[in-house]
Amino acid sequence: MSTQRQTVDSSLALGRLEINSPMLNLGTCLSGSVKEKTAQGGSQAAHLNGCVPLSHQVAGHKYGVDKVGILQHPDGTVLKQLQPPPRGPREMQFYSMVYAEDCCDPCLLDLQHHLPKYFGAWSSPESPNELYLKLEDVTRRFQKPCIMDVKIGQKSYDPYASYEKRDQQIKKYPLMEEIGFLVLGMRVYKVNSDGYDSYDQHYGRGLLKDTVKDGLSKFFYNGTSLRKDAITASILKVQNILRWFEGQIQLTFYASSLLFVYEGLPPPNPEGHIPRGLPEKTTSAACCEPNEDVLEHNNNVCAAVPLDYSLSTMYAMHKKGCTRGHHGNVTGSNATTDPNPQAHNSTWKCPGLVSSEQPNGNGVKARLEEEEVGEGGRGEPQPEQRASEVEVRMIDFAHVFPSESQDRGYIYGLKHLLEVLQQILHQ
Repeated sequence: MSTQRQTVDSSLALGRLEINSPMLNLGTCLSGSVKEKTAQGGSQAAHLNGCVPLSHQVAGHKYGVDKVGILQHPDGTVLKQLQPPPRGPREMQFYSMVYAEDCCDPCLLDLQHHLPKYFGAWSSPESPNELYLKLEDVTRRFQKPCIMDVKIGQKSYDPYASYEKRDQQIKKYPLMEEIGFLVLGMRVYKVNSDGYDSYDQHYGRGLLKDTVKDGLSKFFYNGTSLRKDAITASILKVQNILRWFEGQIQLTFYASSLLFVYEGLPPPNPEGHIPRGLPEKTTSAACCEPNEDVLEHNNNVCAAVPLDYSLSTMYAMHKKGCTRGHHGNVTGSNATTDPNPQAHNSTWKCPGLVSSEQPNGNGVKARLEEEEVGEGGRGEPQPEQRASEVEVRMIDFAHVFPSESQDRGYIYGLKHLLEVLQQILHQ
């Protein structure tokens, strides 16, 4: 029996791993109005005293379109609005488990390298009942980020999905089981026009088995050449994630994605100049420049959230419930086991209310004030580093469940994705 399995079995059944309660940041954004210049030359008003919709989001729920969405915080992080139960609480539970202060499970510690850094739950003083996940902006250190969101796995619905939900997901992309991945969106920088080409989920759903290679290769074509350096680096990153999945039997992921990011600015010529006369300092795709000197944690009021975050409760949340609004007040209840978990798939067991007894605590391992963004720190990347700068991170964890076997669906998707990337590289 492997060491990681012994670690899990030494806790409770179903890989239960007790952790410290996460912390809720009741913080304020920077005062004043922050506006973003869009590609059309317009602007967007700030939300929540300085936060604005994430300008370079390529897939998922978007502010102004959906009820929930992703915001950019002035300190450079992103805020992902919590989805309705059980999806939102389950995703927060997953991040809190992986980034627990006292986490000592080698499997979960290794997983941290493949996720965005997590800085806890966040809420604005103006809307304290609207919770957000405060996450690292993986694109922040790039000047011209090329971004792709790829859903991985043979199924995009979890075991608790209704028959209607299953049919809906299958009809969206019938080839999911055969191909093992789906391009949800892409944003590609073109050096010849100094602009971006964008592709949405409908583009990805139109890719067939014999066209998926050419469809995926568009992400690495910058208008003048195929960025084989970015392809090679992406392959290495995906291989590392595959190795993690092949070595773990604790978790199963459904409807989860890989976020690919590489620097769109071309490599410099031998004299160190950027080709085609592009300016070295360009307008970032991010919605605002982070203020390094005034971080949000200086104004935070942190409060402990005494929730039971463990692998077993991820499974039990479908069987036990409490009354809860979309993002509203949580009302604890003495819920009993329900023989029909699907009947209460919209509720989740919440044993306690948000507490304000620990105003200065922080129960997550990744602390914003202690972490530097990106492996290279906060500084601008050197020109010679741009070509090789690639990020591949796992995102979207609203459908993660405990397991006692390998996640074969996700592994299948990763292997087929690697095959396609290798084909693009050697074409």
